[in-house]
Amino acid sequence: MELTEPRVFVENRTFDEIQIGETASLSRTLSREDIELFAVMSGDVNPAHLDEDFAHSDVFHTIIAHGMWGASLISTLLGSRLPGPGMIYLDQTLRFHRPVRIGDTITVSVTAVEKDAGSRRVLLECRCVNQLHEVVIDGAATVIAPAEKVRRPQFALPEVRVSEHGVLFRGLVDRAKGLPPVRMAVVHPVDLDSLLGALQAAREGLIIPVLVGPENRIRALADAHELLIDDLALIGTEHSHEAAEVAVGLARDGKVDALMKGSLHT
Repeated sequence: MELTEPRVFVENRTFDEIQIGETASLSRTLSREDIELFAVMSGDVNPAHLDEDFAHSDVFHTIIAHGMWGASLISTLLGSRLPGPGMIYLDQTLRFHRPVRIGDTITVSVTAVEKDAGSRRVLLECRCVNQLHEVVIDGAATVIAPAEKVRRPQFALPEVRVSEHGVLFRGLVDRAKGLPPVRMAVVHPVDLDSLLGALQAAREGLIIPVLVGPENRIRALADAHELLIDDLALIGTEHSHEAAEVAVGLARDGKVDALMKGSLHT
């Protein structure tokens, strides 16, 4: 006999079925991944939600959820439970009372308090409380409730994985740290990205940089961005073409082990 997982259905409550005082609820525990995913989806990169150092100096002294994360749970309830599929959102008011911190469990409830038969409008009180039963968000929503019954299999959502920025490259860097640093000619590093990249690689113990290019431009760039290069080897050239020729000569003569492209047009 073949065993299959039970199907999960999403079902609405029509206007006629909804009773005054009827309530639906759900609970969610906030994780850091929730915050990061919400930031990616919304584009809201407020450091209060993402930057530990900034958050500790802010009024709440810790990372907190975006306010609309909790509000999105209200939308989840309205769209999937009460009234559910077929409802139309008309209006939403929200009041934010307390921050939501990582590890907080938020219970969201919506309760039908008014119905208008002529328009099929339903007014629902909305409330979010934390695990201490403190109100985090409250407000009210006005929706048009569905006239027809809907019961359908719940759509299978794709899996989403949140990866730390640069995590793949970090793995490569960690592996390379077990090897001796490479003496590397950095060719024409006269823009911030190329100079900073070489300095970061040196700081990680991956390379011993030899800067090759117009000395005045390189030092002016370093001074402008408060980058320390006084301890690095620097071979001055007139322009990018000469820098490339000199760097290739260093490699050919075995004076460097590798070349790093800076601000060169290739």
